[in-house]
Amino acid sequence: MIWRAVIGSCLLMAAGFVSSPQAQTPATYRIENGEVPAPLTAEPGNPARGRQTVRDMTHVTCLICHALPIPEEPDHGEIGPPLAGIGSRYSAGALRARLMDPKAFNPESIMPAYFRTDGLNRVGAEFRGRTIYTPQQIEDVVAYLLSLKEP
Repeated sequence: MIWRAVIGSCLLMAAGFVSSPQAQTPATYRIENGEVPAPLTAEPGNPARGRQTVRDMTHVTCLICHALPIPEEPDHGEIGPPLAGIGSRYSAGALRARLMDPKAFNPESIMPAYFRTDGLNRVGAEFRGRTIYTPQQIEDVVAYLLSLKEP
């Protein structure tokens, strides 16, 4: 589990992030009452694709910092809060906002902004102006996180 945090820290510090090949300059959005209420895509989020995205070690995976109810992943991070049951605690809009711009909620957060391109530090030249996740990946991860309900 420590190795995920080390890898994640290296990824974040060395390159800023590992961007999706389809990542793009984000659309304009506003956080209203702690949420980005409107989906970013016309296609609904797919929880199975979202689960795969949060496990993808070629990206800045959520598993670097968070424990998730994914038993086939032996090492989970402990830097951030566990995400089991998060779908019972947050709405889609609140999850979307926290993925897109976590510093809007906690300026000291080390969680990367998965859908921001401005105001970031130490971003590699090849990644400047690009988001970590595409709009569809944001929606897929939101759908997956919403599926994680308290028993």
